[in-house]
Amino acid sequence: MVRRFIQLIITIIGGGLGFSIGADLFMLLDPLLNIGGSPAGPYISAAVGAILFFLLSTWLAEYIVNFMRWGEDALIKLPITDVLFGAMGLIIGLIVAFLLFLPISYIPLPFIGDYLPIIFSFLFGYMGFQVGFRKRDELMSTFSIGKLSKGKKDEPKAKAENLKLLDTSVIIDGRIADICKTGFIEGTLVIPQFVLEELQHIADSSDVLKRNRGRRGLDILNRIQKELKVKVTIEEKDFDDIHEVDSKLVRLAKVTQGIVVTNDFNLNKVCELQGVQVLNINDLANAVKPVVLPGEELNVQLIKDGKEHGQGVAYLDDGTMIVVEGGRDFIGMQIDVLVTSVLQTSAGRMIFAKPKMLEKAL
Repeated sequence: MVRRFIQLIITIIGGGLGFSIGADLFMLLDPLLNIGGSPAGPYISAAVGAILFFLLSTWLAEYIVNFMRWGEDALIKLPITDVLFGAMGLIIGLIVAFLLFLPISYIPLPFIGDYLPIIFSFLFGYMGFQVGFRKRDELMSTFSIGKLSKGKKDEPKAKAENLKLLDTSVIIDGRIADICKTGFIEGTLVIPQFVLEELQHIADSSDVLKRNRGRRGLDILNRIQKELKVKVTIEEKDFDDIHEVDSKLVRLAKVTQGIVVTNDFNLNKVCELQGVQVLNINDLANAVKPVVLPGEELNVQLIKDGKEHGQGVAYLDDGTMIVVEGGRDFIGMQIDVLVTSVLQTSAGRMIFAKPKMLEKAL
């Protein structure tokens, strides 16, 4: 049905062209074909044009139908927000093209008056659609900020800041469930659909270690939803133009004005660089660890060599690494050490010390 309708439109266009320019075309071809001008006026020209374009439509209609189906499938797959903002950009582009053409139309040149409106419409319409489509997230953020500035300012802002977006690593880590149980995390936990898909992909991996990690993450989510008194939502929004899950999470945080919850050091830095608020579970763990100051004494057991010559390595009960200078000779022994310095980063805490017996010897 669509194909026949397209053939009808092409045939009508052919008839219209034949009626309007058929006589001139016959006159132009007369020196070559010796047909004596237009044989029977514009109506015969319209009939000839319609027949020629109908024959052309039998070949062209199939390509047009395939193109329409491709465009329809592409539009259906796009989120409704992308379509709306693209259409808004297209309308604005066409309005700009019309306003720009008004003063140019007074120029007494036939070419400009006949064809420039079409060129302007295509150019500015395309530019408007691209700007509206690619800048949709920034436009949505702008509209959200405008809403926050009206009426009840504090309540919407608090609602936006209470969105906590979980990344894959913090779900697999599992400590987020214990933190939620203590009540230190408030607001709504948001689990993006693309994070769930990555978890499922990891859980279906052929590698045993990855498969166990993925299943652990799914179990943690199930525990949070069923056992804990915290609101959990699944965010369906996706960004087809972005392939990396971490980049999608940062974009989603910008759109929703939410807070990313992670224990990934690199994602933490990316969020800070892009102005996205982030909660790092490792920072929280470091903050609640017992404070160790230079000059304090610790009793530890050295268990292995350090990276540098003569170093020994020990660990506290919470997993904090202690690097003991000159401790290689005491590996396997329980000794007292004197803290010399403490290095603390988002990746963890490291303590440097030296054996107390060597300090006394000196």
